[in-house]
Amino acid sequence: MKYVSTRGAAPPVSFVEAVLAGLAPDGGLYVPERWPTLSESEMASMAAVPYAEAAAKVLAAFAGDEIAFPELQAMCRAAYATFDHAAVAPLRQLGPDRWLLELFHGPSLAFKDVALQLLARLYEHILERQRRRLTIVCATSGDTGGAAVEALRGRANIRLVVMFPQGRISDIQRRFMTTAPDANVRTVAVDGDFDDCQRILKSLFRDEAFAREVSLAAVNSINFARLAAQSAYYFTAATALGAPGRPVAFAVPTGNFGDAFAGWMAKAMGLPISRIIAATNANDILARALADGRYARGDLIATESPAMDIQAASNFERLMFEALKRDSAAARRLFESFEQSGDVALDAGALRRAAEVFTGVSATDAEGAQAMRGSLASGGVVDPHTAIALAGLRKADPLPEGPLVVLSTAHPAKFPEAVAAATGAPPPTPPAAARVHALPERFDHIAADAAAVKTYVRAFATA
Repeated sequence: MKYVSTRGAAPPVSFVEAVLAGLAPDGGLYVPERWPTLSESEMASMAAVPYAEAAAKVLAAFAGDEIAFPELQAMCRAAYATFDHAAVAPLRQLGPDRWLLELFHGPSLAFKDVALQLLARLYEHILERQRRRLTIVCATSGDTGGAAVEALRGRANIRLVVMFPQGRISDIQRRFMTTAPDANVRTVAVDGDFDDCQRILKSLFRDEAFAREVSLAAVNSINFARLAAQSAYYFTAATALGAPGRPVAFAVPTGNFGDAFAGWMAKAMGLPISRIIAATNANDILARALADGRYARGDLIATESPAMDIQAASNFERLMFEALKRDSAAARRLFESFEQSGDVALDAGALRRAAEVFTGVSATDAEGAQAMRGSLASGGVVDPHTAIALAGLRKADPLPEGPLVVLSTAHPAKFPEAVAAATGAPPPTPPAAARVHALPERFDHIAADAAAVKTYVRAFATA
């Protein structure tokens, strides 16, 4: 299995090389040269095996013969043994044909654990065999950083730098990053927003000399292995509800579009997904793009769902590459123009093809709060990001028939103030959240400047 860049100016690479590289050197994102498919019998079998076994089958389709299947199984078993629910990603029924997919049972109480616990073991497997080290730089809008720290702390062959936007994440999100005492971890508060962090991260990768000097890698969803791991829970949820014998729809709270695109990947592999409802908060660049064909930055709005406070969704490039029928020159022109102007018109044919799968909706903080209050009637409160997806369902017209699964991306305890304001009571505090509240924090401050971040990362990587 070879991987190509969405921008077409980088040579094809292997799965392992794509995992280690993250961003392609031409600024594009890696995707498989062709999408692997699973047979109906292979998909149906996932309903009867533990989550780790199903995840190993999905990952094997992307890794090909580069990593032996028993080794993938061992990695998946170790990764998902860290979760506090036997099902890893359990379904909870909300009502007739409505389900919640709980993705927050990992060490940092967020869906990012599903991918990063596995990615950490992939890195460790590869680095031990290649006898090398990596410097991983992560830009986070809240949850990726904590999940990366929990997955990579203490690992001998990895140094991790996490950038988060100062003052734009919740207290508990920050503490999952800043309370790790491990010498291989550094956390940095950037004087800017998440888009600034993401812009800096991409600039580091584009400086090929710097990337080689520090052995740079990424755990953001620009890394294809993140999405491969996330696509597994679409299979386990859908097969539990009758797929491949009947189609299943999903509603996904989204900011950087990685979780939503992982669903597209599962559909490309053969899973009968009838529709993916991509729900944004007031930072509605994706909803607007899918509705009217203009991909245009707006002013960033601070909301109660901060992980979605994004005005440039990296993984939208992967979708447009596919919707443009893999015309890498067109994709390169589109996204280079967006990087320069922040406002581009989408190709009409590409927009039509994207709309065959995706519906874009947006919801306000007030609508999310109303959804949080409503969730109490179905047996438990949800976090503000999941609430945006629930609120967005009221605007998706028409709603798909049959089972519809809402991805619940974080434990409500990660946003106690927002939950208390919406419902009148704070959520219960799980042990993982109580633990980080009791620990001292350690982090640095830095300007939203790529040169300053390079100097910081170089000093840490070469110390």
